[in-house]
Amino acid sequence: MREPTGWETMAQVVAVHGIWNHQPHRKPARAAADLGAQWEQKLGAGYLDAGLGHLRVPDIVAAYYAHLLRDEGEQAGGLDPEGLTSAEQRLLVEWARAHGMPEEVAQGLPTAIFEPPLSWVLRNTGGMGPRTAGLAARALREVRTYLGQPARREAAQDVVRGLLAAHAPSVAVGHSLGSVVLYESLWRRPYPEVELLVTLGSPLALPGGVFNQLDHGIQQDGPERRGARPPGVRRWVNLAEAGDLIAVPRPLSSRFDGVHTDEVVHMAPVDCHTMGMYLSCGMVAAAIAPYVAAPV
Repeated sequence: MREPTGWETMAQVVAVHGIWNHQPHRKPARAAADLGAQWEQKLGAGYLDAGLGHLRVPDIVAAYYAHLLRDEGEQAGGLDPEGLTSAEQRLLVEWARAHGMPEEVAQGLPTAIFEPPLSWVLRNTGGMGPRTAGLAARALREVRTYLGQPARREAAQDVVRGLLAAHAPSVAVGHSLGSVVLYESLWRRPYPEVELLVTLGSPLALPGGVFNQLDHGIQQDGPERRGARPPGVRRWVNLAEAGDLIAVPRPLSSRFDGVHTDEVVHMAPVDCHTMGMYLSCGMVAAAIAPYVAAPV
């Protein structure tokens, strides 16, 4: 296991984690180093999957911010689904609507909700397993904490912008909630130009709950508000696993201009939303490799 190196070693890839990555028993530098090492191994598997085994897997530096969204003493374990705040409940409904829940169902939900929209989504998408309720509740809490608390939002973006400035990476990767943090961070220059932005399992386009809460890069053009590729980013690739319930609505390019590639991947019947799953996919490796290519 490599030791945390902070910013001493330049990395070609800066990657921003998503939900479910809080590591309460590790210092942030250690958590970041461990994630980076894990992701390099997964990307190595993706290189093999894509037939790129002759190329060196690039160094990945992880932007770890999960600790900034937690109160001191708060554990990484389960969250009571019925303990969601009203804002988190509204986000839940927007998420279910994005999956196609009829408006009459949404309007008929009681004030204290969790199970009705979640059950509707699972019935109509194939579900995510027995831990879905607790994981979904945790995801909603992390998203609302980031979007709803300006000081924590700023702190998370500071982590990302600091790494962009220090490493000047060719590639920036944002997964899940991390795609939101990265997107907003990239709109706040200065930082060196990024050749490739990769968003994975992204909820950026989720109306109401995420899209309408973005601070940067949203423009009113014609009848609807639209997002755009951040300045200083040359190419944008967005990929979503077919079974990823967080990556809605699709396609992302329906709400954002400047997305060059916007595709669905098919590879994970169970593990359909982790960064590791995405990085081990040949399509992700093939997108990244041209910008960091070096022989073994």
